Amino acid sequence: MESFSFYSYLDTLEKLKLDHITVPKEMVIKIGGIGTRLLCSINDYSPFHCGMVAKGGGTAYITVSKAHQKEFGVSFNEKLHVSLTLDHSKYGAFVSEELEALLEQDRAGSLLFEKLNPSQQRYIIHYIGGVKSSQKKIERAILLINNLKTMGDTFDFRHLLGLPPREY
Repeated sequence: MESFSFYSYLDTLEKLKLDHITVPKEMVIKIGGIGTRLLCSINDYSPFHCGMVAKGGGTAYITVSKAHQKEFGVSFNEKLHVSLTLDHSKYGAFVSEELEALLEQDRAGSLLFEKLNPSQQRYIIHYIGGVKSSQKKIERAILLINNLKTMGDTFDFRHLLGLPPREY
């Protein structure tokens, strides 16, 4: 599997309040462009799923969560070795066993999940995987898939999460 390596620094996008590494323009072109799903390894730590987002001038950024910063022991103004490989996984994210099991058992829910666009699928995957407890993952998976079944033709994040419609 082809790997792309370069050096970068941890930086902050103040307006979005997120920490990131910048991917140089030449690397963005080599890898396949903005939106490409990747596995990112920083300083040879375990890779995480990510995507490149346009930053401007042909460069891109990859968000680095506080949890990843802590896990990798990285800080601002530190030179970081970044390795990227193309992510060939089905959803571009790690799917919990709990969600996999529910989708195997619930054919209607699985069909609706497969009809979602990739970013909507990843939202559900990350929301369910965002808790440690297996029981909580099961509860979240059931909630989201059941709400997906009652959603209708227009995807609505509030409905998906069981929240009332926004009043304007």
